[in-house]
Amino acid sequence: MALLDLVEYLDPTGNVLAARVPPDGSGELRFGSQCVVREGQLAFFARDGRFLDMLIPGRHTLTSANIPLLIELLKLPFGSKSPFRADVYFVNLQQHTDLKWGTPQPIPMRDSQFGIARIRAFGTYIIQVAEPRKLLTSVVGTRGRFTVLDVEEQLRSSIIARVADVIAEWMRERKLSVVDLATEYDELSEAAHAALKPDFAGLGLELTRFYINTITIPEELEHRLDQVGGVAAMGGLDGYTRFKAAEALGDAARAGGGSLAGAGVGLGVGMNLGALMGSALAPAPQPPAPQPAAQPGAKHCPQCGSTVPASAKFCNECGASLRTPACPKCSSAVQPGAKFCIECGTALS
Repeated sequence: MALLDLVEYLDPTGNVLAARVPPDGSGELRFGSQCVVREGQLAFFARDGRFLDMLIPGRHTLTSANIPLLIELLKLPFGSKSPFRADVYFVNLQQHTDLKWGTPQPIPMRDSQFGIARIRAFGTYIIQVAEPRKLLTSVVGTRGRFTVLDVEEQLRSSIIARVADVIAEWMRERKLSVVDLATEYDELSEAAHAALKPDFAGLGLELTRFYINTITIPEELEHRLDQVGGVAAMGGLDGYTRFKAAEALGDAARAGGGSLAGAGVGLGVGMNLGALMGSALAPAPQPPAPQPAAQPGAKHCPQCGSTVPASAKFCNECGASLRTPACPKCSSAVQPGAKFCIECGTALS
């Protein structure tokens, strides 16, 4: 095993959370070896599974002054230049941005408008190491390198569970439908961020930012919503139906004119397309206004035909007398316009 006079770690990918030098086991060090810790890093010395000390950014020469615990654990038969085996762990403190999350399967939600709706959610988040010792002891263990990809699957599982709970609770408390969630992304992101922080802290990580970028609904529900919007835009179901009929006529005309066999049909339909669309889009004829029904006990004026009460003696529209004519001789009722009494034959003119 080679003697390490210089210990450092460079991350070419930017995705490493923690790395051990050397990666395959303990290295041979000695007092006087140097350790370079760059900005955004911390270095931890460990021996026999025990963390001895932490070095901050800078160039450090290993002496009993900066790692005093080594003296208690080492026996140096040849003086301070004797080599000893130790592990050096570098922890990356930079933020890891634009990490993506999403629901692999639709999540059923109880909806105030549609009953049950299946939604999918997607977004991004940012993390960084907050407690290096907790990360090394509870997550990294004996691995030589630990990256964001190694912990991302576990983080994604927590995110999906917490986000589903937050959205369901949000919809239940505010009686919202899935179509209303597009205006709630900021508030939902803040609520999900607060719910997820303890899960990340348990791994020694900090969830610095969390975003819900989109919440989608099934395609069949989107199609139905588009139809409802079309009906409303056309002023109701009747107007929407007539518009779709005109649209179908236009498609038929274009399809009929696409071949020689259908040229005649297409031409005929095309010539009449304007009239057909005009009639299809014309307002539906309104039914005639209902005439007022005659009231019980009412009668009609013989002059103008207006309806008047049965007890009326004159018409309230034309003023004509409504009294029944009588024979001057026998006083029998006679029909209006009669020339002779039907009872006694007396002339009425």
